[in-house]
Amino acid sequence: MAEVDREFTAFVNERGAVLLRVAYALAGNQHAAEDLLQNALAKAYARWPRIRGDAEPYVKRILYHDQVSGWRRRARRAEVSVADLPERPVAGDDSDLRLLLRDALRALPPRQRAVLTLRYLEDLSVEQTAAMLGCRPGTVASQSAKALARLRHLVPALDEMTNPAEVAR
Repeated sequence: MAEVDREFTAFVNERGAVLLRVAYALAGNQHAAEDLLQNALAKAYARWPRIRGDAEPYVKRILYHDQVSGWRRRARRAEVSVADLPERPVAGDDSDLRLLLRDALRALPPRQRAVLTLRYLEDLSVEQTAAMLGCRPGTVASQSAKALARLRHLVPALDEMTNPAEVAR
């Protein structure tokens, strides 16, 4: 048992930051991402003797499935009206563009956010993304197109870029 604990701890120390980045992209905030990752790691630990050689894809699959399950359980939140609109950022400030992109990603429906995370942050193919989400490749392609169109509408500066994931990094 001590060997399993050492291997699992080494895996978490080595790949934890990458897994947290994926969880953050899915969850949209730090606390939810930490909770999502903690639950995924607890599930992975229970199966560690069987998955130890191929653990990272297994944990990522748990992250995606748990997040999608959470989206299905929660009722959609209503939009909140505010009296004053936020100021638009000055063009050319990369950090402002990142914040705009983060907020725009949060505004996307859950499935579109998951598709973009897998396709552009994880750099998976359409087929790999479809397998991960349990849908057809055509669904991934259409959700990607709709999500990118919505992001370009919400963040016009993305029209000048070729890869939206470049801003997220």
